[in-house]
Amino acid sequence: MEYRQLGNSDLTVSAICLGTMTFGEQNDEKEAHAQLDWALAHGINFIDTAEMYPVPPRAETYGETERIIGNWLKRQDRSKVVLATKAAGPARSLNWIRGGPKAFDEANLQAAIDGSLKRLQTDYIDLYQLHWPERNQPMFGEWRFDPKKERPFTPLMKQLEALAKLVEAGKVRYVGVSNEHPWGVMTFVQLAQQFGLPRIVSIQNAFSLLNRTFEGGLAEVCWRESVSLLAYSPLAFGHLTGKYLKDPNASGRLTRFPNFGQRYTKPNVRPAVEAYAALAEAWGMSPATLALSWCYHHPLVTSTIIGATSLAQLEANVRAWETKLTDEQLSAIDAVHLRYTNPAP
Repeated sequence: MEYRQLGNSDLTVSAICLGTMTFGEQNDEKEAHAQLDWALAHGINFIDTAEMYPVPPRAETYGETERIIGNWLKRQDRSKVVLATKAAGPARSLNWIRGGPKAFDEANLQAAIDGSLKRLQTDYIDLYQLHWPERNQPMFGEWRFDPKKERPFTPLMKQLEALAKLVEAGKVRYVGVSNEHPWGVMTFVQLAQQFGLPRIVSIQNAFSLLNRTFEGGLAEVCWRESVSLLAYSPLAFGHLTGKYLKDPNASGRLTRFPNFGQRYTKPNVRPAVEAYAALAEAWGMSPATLALSWCYHHPLVTSTIIGATSLAQLEANVRAWETKLTDEQLSAIDAVHLRYTNPAP
């Protein structure tokens, strides 16, 4: 396993991060702990979760993922685990989370971190992330900014000041963002530098062969400002495994939770997946190995977040790390990308 510096922090994280959004929904506690044990034993020191998990979010399972991880974490050497979690923001129907998260203000973030710390049974979070922006911006499948959706939001300065208090209290070591855009990243960085506030060290965004939008404006901003990309959904909700090409009703999150994968219903998704699957077949590898290897070794990616519903699936996904794509193969992948550019942004 390779280890990389997270932004300009002193955290060193594995190039593969274990995502946990299935814990408490598709995986029970025993299965979740088996995955955590296996990951740690095989060099994965980076665990990502969220107060909102498991997914899809439901009032009945709210906080279950963090609780399951907490029961495991209390038996570990805490210093050997880099633990990341996220605070849920407003603008989604999550009324069971703190009465409905209204803002990323001090009161909401204090309540969110205290709840996460209690469930995770730890005194601190290594990386605390804002799960999605409070302000109006395109996310979760929306593909353009719509000024008509503009709404009031907590100024980013106030958000950073609230996060600073969590850092000062020792509850959080470093802060990051998720599902962000260039304006947000650059504003957070500039405010931190100007006023001596915590500097974001990472951005957790969707990044896969079907969604390379990060490579546009965000790539330059994050590279120049040392903000690490934590890539999530590298298999695009299972599409890039190729299983839905053979059987549209194949078992998976897409068929189990059809309303949760709407960003993948756009017209060019299937032909793009078919093209990438054809490359994988020609090169004697599985479509999943192709998609994961591309993301694992991408020069803009610090750590790739993978999730699994079985230990066998987790093992197979981690084995894809051993595959290194050649320059010729990367060029062929780029040619497909130029034909079907970002079909699932």
